[in-house]
Amino acid sequence: MNTGSPNLDALLLRYTSKGKERELLEAFSDLYALLKTTEKLERAFVRDAIAPKDYTPACERLIGQFKTLWDSIRSSVPDVEQFMATYNMQCPMAANRLKLGYPATFNFPAPSPNQASSAIAVAETVQHFITAMDSLKLNMVAVDQIFPLLSDLVSAMMKVTSLPPDMSGKKAVRGWMTKLHGMPASYELNEEEVRQLLFDLESAYNE
Repeated sequence: MNTGSPNLDALLLRYTSKGKERELLEAFSDLYALLKTTEKLERAFVRDAIAPKDYTPACERLIGQFKTLWDSIRSSVPDVEQFMATYNMQCPMAANRLKLGYPATFNFPAPSPNQASSAIAVAETVQHFITAMDSLKLNMVAVDQIFPLLSDLVSAMMKVTSLPPDMSGKKAVRGWMTKLHGMPASYELNEEEVRQLLFDLESAYNE
């Protein structure tokens, strides 16, 4: 902004710079708090101090908040682990969870439900598979469009107790979640990536 007055221009520049610096420091503070909170949640889960049904939504919420915040400061914080080292943060479990982009419960099957609940879980999983694949075919290829669909899919798959824990289809979808989690929300998958994701989803569905 040019006001015609060198002194006023300098003052405005300093004010704007300080405003941006203040916003960045506030974002750093939020990131610090998110990492600390996630670390406490992960440790509580490992110690059985929180039930899986309470842990999962809390973890998903923290991951979503982290993703939104990180996307806004990625140019200043390209590496979260370096941020942790700079501020002497001992949060290894949080770093791992936020890097993966999904809760620990996505690695383990849910408790065995009754037959009716199992049938519902299978139906929901099938629907999530179809929704994810149809969305890709309809050119919904932005990260913030695909990631929630894959998250819902994995969550549904974990409720189908007849599926083996080491099923390759589960690993493939979780792998895509981690990959997408590390990308900006606005990033759109290219033709080759969409084709590979569709192939992996169809393979998992058939499996």
